[in-house]
Amino acid sequence: MKEKFKKFVVQTQSQSSYKAPLGFGIARVEIGKKSGKILNATYPTLNWKDENLGSYAVFFQALGEAKAISSSASEAVYGIDEAFINRALELYEPFLAESIIDKASHKNIQVILELKKLAQKGKLTNKKGASKYRLCVIYADDECASVESAYMKLLALSLGKAPLRSLNLNGIFGLLQNVAWSGNKPYELEWLRENEVRLKMAGKFPSIDFVDKFPRYLMQVIPQFDNIRLLDTAKTRFGAYLGTGGYTQMPGASYVNFNAGAMGACMNEGRISSSVIVGEGSDVGGGASILGVLSGGNADPISIGKNCLLGVNSSTGISLGDGCIVDGGIAVLAGTVFEISKAEAEKLAEINPGFATNQSGLYKGRELSGKNGVHFRQDSKTGKMIAFRSNRKIELNAALH
Repeated sequence: MKEKFKKFVVQTQSQSSYKAPLGFGIARVEIGKKSGKILNATYPTLNWKDENLGSYAVFFQALGEAKAISSSASEAVYGIDEAFINRALELYEPFLAESIIDKASHKNIQVILELKKLAQKGKLTNKKGASKYRLCVIYADDECASVESAYMKLLALSLGKAPLRSLNLNGIFGLLQNVAWSGNKPYELEWLRENEVRLKMAGKFPSIDFVDKFPRYLMQVIPQFDNIRLLDTAKTRFGAYLGTGGYTQMPGASYVNFNAGAMGACMNEGRISSSVIVGEGSDVGGGASILGVLSGGNADPISIGKNCLLGVNSSTGISLGDGCIVDGGIAVLAGTVFEISKAEAEKLAEINPGFATNQSGLYKGRELSGKNGVHFRQDSKTGKMIAFRSNRKIELNAALH
């Protein structure tokens, strides 16, 4: 039976109408009561690039002649109905028995089995007949045309299936709705205003946690490793990536925006802005801020190397190589001028091929961007901004990570 399924997959992929997916998945969507717009999309499982192409063949065939809710050259969104569910289960027949026994296996089949239960209860659509469960397929990484594809890309980033800064997220702010979030449920702001009196008089006004276009990371993602610690759910936005384990994010001034994050064990008590990548073993001190690209005119995404230390309340506006230190309270920006002695410049040149020493001994921050082993400091006596070869090894507390 499984050999027959393999042949079915090959035959499906050979059809002229078949297009290989970049990503696909079935999502539950929240639909605005007033506008009818999609407020969010939750994927219980995500298939990315070459993952589970057998399931995509099943979904492709189960769609039959179904018309897309929305489509473009790069993506398509379809409503899920009983015909789709029943046809998918028929095609999945070789794997159904083991899927029913082992709930952790065949995640796409588990999704279809849950949809079957919902269909039996008549819960596939809302009161207006709009589908609450949708298959989204992304064929190419173009600008998102739907909320469903936007959420899929954000999830791909958070799960590490797509590297940070690798996906086209242009226009995502205009696509997503700004909503009031209560628990995992989004509410349209206009609907809340119109129904405020009724809801409050009936004691049914929701407890609003925050208002934003994005949900929080933990509302959509289970941390992929047991030793990732987030001590405040408000501090990480959906679309952030928290590395391969050992990441610790303390409460207070800490924050990680979407399309940003850490590549491994890292202590974060500061702000990792959009598109910032922090290397493994680095420590972002309390209130330290790394500039992002969403506003303020900065167009170059910043990377922080491995085993770096950003001191308390420091600001970093250039990329750092490995083993760098930014002292507390100072700003290391592209235009900041640092004085480096000839001896220290020569030490930096030894570990940074291509580093050109200046006769003046003065270097702008942009000249030091991405260089390894630089210690940035402000001379407490003269007030001068200085830099030199770091002689301190940065090590995280092994017991915490």
